[in-house]
Amino acid sequence: MTEKFGADNIIVLLGAAEAEAAGLAAETVTNGDPTYAGSLAGVQLGLRVYHVVEPEFKEAVEADIYDEQIGMMEMVLDVDSIISEMSSIREQFCKY
Repeated sequence: MTEKFGADNIIVLLGAAEAEAAGLAAETVTNGDPTYAGSLAGVQLGLRVYHVVEPEFKEAVEADIYDEQIGMMEMVLDVDSIISEMSSIREQFCKY
């Protein structure tokens, strides 16, 4: 898809329940698979990546739909850790 549409036209949206899992997925689609075990080992896609609990995504969705689909997740997830992990990945590997 990055070859067809360009990395600037793709956003990856994650919903992992733990910050570390979200961070691993985020690093994989930005800088390549850090475990060097998957098909994206060494492949730097440079995609924009966000988690569904991040303010950037939450503000882009109608509030009632967000609450219906994701609101319960926010109550049980460590949202601050997820936001911190995602921000760190973007600061390290993303140019956007």
